[in-house]
Amino acid sequence: MKTRTLGKNLKVSEIGLGCMGMSFGYGPAKDEKEMIQLIRKAVEMGVTFFDTAEVYGPYINEELVGKALKPFRDQVQIATKFGFGYQDGKVTGLDSSPDTIRNMVDASLQRLQVDTIDLLYQHRVDPKVPIEEVAGTVKDLIAEGKVQHFGLSEAGVEVIKRAHLVQPVTALQSEYSLFWREPEEEIMPVLEALGIGFVPFSPLGNGFLTGKIDRNASFSDNDFRSTVPRFSKENLRDNFALVDLVTAFAKEKEATPAQVALAWILYQKTWIVPIPGTTKSSRLEENLGATGITFTDGELQQITEATSKIDLVGERYSEANQKMINR
Repeated sequence: MKTRTLGKNLKVSEIGLGCMGMSFGYGPAKDEKEMIQLIRKAVEMGVTFFDTAEVYGPYINEELVGKALKPFRDQVQIATKFGFGYQDGKVTGLDSSPDTIRNMVDASLQRLQVDTIDLLYQHRVDPKVPIEEVAGTVKDLIAEGKVQHFGLSEAGVEVIKRAHLVQPVTALQSEYSLFWREPEEEIMPVLEALGIGFVPFSPLGNGFLTGKIDRNASFSDNDFRSTVPRFSKENLRDNFALVDLVTAFAKEKEATPAQVALAWILYQKTWIVPIPGTTKSSRLEENLGATGITFTDGELQQITEATSKIDLVGERYSEANQKMINR
């Protein structure tokens, strides 16, 4: 697989693997042995960039990724995230205080079974802690060799700029797909100007752009999509015009909707690396097949313009989760 560079020098595969759903967010945690096999298959297929976080589980997703990637440590880059406080294994709120960051990094190093974290993100901006203090703490951790690169997640333009002055930001992680194009307005121009890479999570719209979700689908209580307004039954049906359009383009390209959606992201900028997640081997193969999809300038313009004319309805987060977004 081809590589791309995030920031100045973090070289990764052009598609990474988001590991959250293996342990968290989409129903019960999946079988550990099966997920280890899946992660290792991704390595065999050329994926070198793996995404996890302390809060996924919490803790168990980092442990899974650590076990799976231990034999391949010198071949891969692992990204994880800090930013929450816990009590008795449950999230109590945002916490990016320096002591919390340091304690989290030490614990994550153990769970991931590594000597250094390749990319450390602040998971959500903490309004109680100045971003300069956060970036300064990570800068110290980089100097100590515990961390290699600094990233932000769901941060706004001003926070990105302020953090970058203290410690160069290698990558911003945020949602981006044909289903959510908001980063194009303000975020992406700033990333390009500052030389910061972009790592879109949910590049398939939480599964929506795969074409595998029925327009009348419902989600179980332990699937976070059950709390998301854009996945309510009424909004899901209204938003299906986008899936129909992407499916039509996919037929023309003799590809799947997921492959077209991922290829579209890859064509936006050379410094973008999407991290689709999956728990199925067949979906992994399908997603990575997106790297072989080519668009002419006319095709790219056609899909971009046609999809932008569709009015999508419903917020991408519940009200409580939206409050943690720094824009």
